[in-house]
Amino acid sequence: MTATRFNFQLLHTDGSARAGELETPHGRVLTPFFMPVATQATVKGLTPEEVRAAGAQIILSNAYHLYLRPGVETVRTMGGLHKFMGWDGPILTDSGGFQAFSMGPLRKVTDDCIRFRSHIDGSEHNFTPELATANQEGLGPDIAMCFDQCIAYGATDKQVRQAMERTHRWAQACFDAHQASPTGASAGQALFGIVQGGTSEEMRAESARAISAIPFHGYAVGGLAVGENKEQMYRFTGQVTDRLPQDKPRYLMGVGSPEDLVEGVARGVDMFDCALPTRVARNGSLFTPEGRVDITKARYAEQQEPLDETCDCYTCRNYSAAYLRHLFRAKELLGLRLASIHNLRFVLALMERIRASILENRFDAFRREFLDIYQPADETARQKQKEQWLENRGGLGG
Repeated sequence: MTATRFNFQLLHTDGSARAGELETPHGRVLTPFFMPVATQATVKGLTPEEVRAAGAQIILSNAYHLYLRPGVETVRTMGGLHKFMGWDGPILTDSGGFQAFSMGPLRKVTDDCIRFRSHIDGSEHNFTPELATANQEGLGPDIAMCFDQCIAYGATDKQVRQAMERTHRWAQACFDAHQASPTGASAGQALFGIVQGGTSEEMRAESARAISAIPFHGYAVGGLAVGENKEQMYRFTGQVTDRLPQDKPRYLMGVGSPEDLVEGVARGVDMFDCALPTRVARNGSLFTPEGRVDITKARYAEQQEPLDETCDCYTCRNYSAAYLRHLFRAKELLGLRLASIHNLRFVLALMERIRASILENRFDAFRREFLDIYQPADETARQKQKEQWLENRGGLGG
């Protein structure tokens, strides 16, 4: 890392919506922003140049996966994560807490650690807050996340409280380890705390107070988008952001549907990430201003125009909807790549438009116009898809 320190500047607000700037050791990032997910040091199927061309300012990688393969020491020896993967912009790493949550019977949680068996070779590992912090310091991202315990939707109040209180203890342990390390805070790396508390207003408020009492560089809303409905997700997001420091960035973890990005910004969120845009792209589901469409449908068989004539992505500038449909029907890998480029550009361009509307004091009008036209995926189908994804995921990443 360079000597540049992490810094956040809030430049403008329009209601609860915020526009600002992050300064990181690897460059400036304009907020609000969306982070494409490069779980295993790659956004699936795309080169760093293609991700950058789509408008990405910062990406997210996962310390759990990189710890297992190729190993933190290997990445460190190769010059750190930026050099290893050929990405020269800012990187945020997730600690592995969510992966542990999604591993089901492969993991056991204690007050000291999360014990899990590798999905790769079955080997046993103990993740402590200190190890999770050291792993991220070794990888060298610009922003590291505290190790937390994400709890499933529908858990009992007792289980939610145990996980929340454990998260608070681990947050302090992560902070102390990060402050003491010459490759952590002193090297310019930021550390974010994570608010938990399930779908309990009382515990969400308690967690926001406890986590914001620790002077992290930023604060995340965790434990949402794990099975609750959208109304609940929006409500608890707003409840938490109202209790977080105004002068620090707010990060809603694991959220990436276009309507959720708009609604998250409306509730004061600055940062988002999700594998959804590229994951659904690989299944032929593409974003348009009217909503998600299935490119394999017969209606696109003879469409000579691009899927979205308003889109400036590489895919829409060069290929017809009919060609995209053909690639998917023929099971050609290029179809997955072109669809991923389109969906990434759609959400990244959306964030650019959101920021411009905030700076021009017209975010509410933008929000209404967008949501009047964009039709979200069916809620029941979305919930089933999410549950199936979590069940099948087994820690394998996005």
